[in-house]
Amino acid sequence: MDQIRNVSEQTEDVLEKFSRPLKPYIPWVARALLVSTFIEDSARILMQWQNQLYFLQAYRGFPWGISHLFLLLNVIVMVVCSTLAIMRRSTMFAVSGLFSVIILQGFAYGLIFDMSFFLRNMAVGGGLLILLAESFVAQKRNVFAGLPSLSDEDRSKYVLLGGRILLVLLFVSFVFSGTFTMARLAVIVVGGLSCLMVAVGFKAKWSAIVLVAILSVFNLVVNNWWSIDFNPTHRDFVKYDFFQTLSIMGGFLLLVNVGPGSFSVDEKKKTF
Repeated sequence: MDQIRNVSEQTEDVLEKFSRPLKPYIPWVARALLVSTFIEDSARILMQWQNQLYFLQAYRGFPWGISHLFLLLNVIVMVVCSTLAIMRRSTMFAVSGLFSVIILQGFAYGLIFDMSFFLRNMAVGGGLLILLAESFVAQKRNVFAGLPSLSDEDRSKYVLLGGRILLVLLFVSFVFSGTFTMARLAVIVVGGLSCLMVAVGFKAKWSAIVLVAILSVFNLVVNNWWSIDFNPTHRDFVKYDFFQTLSIMGGFLLLVNVGPGSFSVDEKKKTF
């Protein structure tokens, strides 16, 4: 165990050395990736406006006018809240707005009880919680010395715990979907172990980096929507999965930046 611990610490030191120049850019990249699915969705609604209206009115029973208003509000909320999230302005408002979009679209499109949709969107929601926790941590750092800031610390640790747990739900959906292969088994084992480590907060930052690497390869190989031109509907579904996975990757990168929080094995170890 001591040898494993020494190798682990040496590996972390090397990775820390090489990743240090990238650290200032990680939060911006992470927030942009996190909201990418909302930006893509707003663009898709505008480009497929008539098709979206037809689906809501013909298949979901939306009255004329209500369907227009619903789509327009979705676009406005997603664009405004995504911009605020990237700029780290009014983060509570931005996260609340994007969460409301997830819930309302689930009911409006009849996907709220679809397990894959539910798990993926909960994972995106986990990323949004990490974003919220990041804002709490930033507020705490900006408080003048001597002023009470316990409330922000308390909020951040609970929100980070919830965000970590929700983020790993993506791999639950991955386990129960697709064709079983040996390569898929290897990804499930490595990814599942990394997800467990993120959930309990043990070596959480490096586990999150491993998951970002796995998801990057998975996204390029499986969700290659740009190569699908024979079936526009299937292309849209694959494109949707691609950007959702990007958003979840953004959540893991935010976790790398902000850390796992007080409710984690990593933080508990520091107190001993």
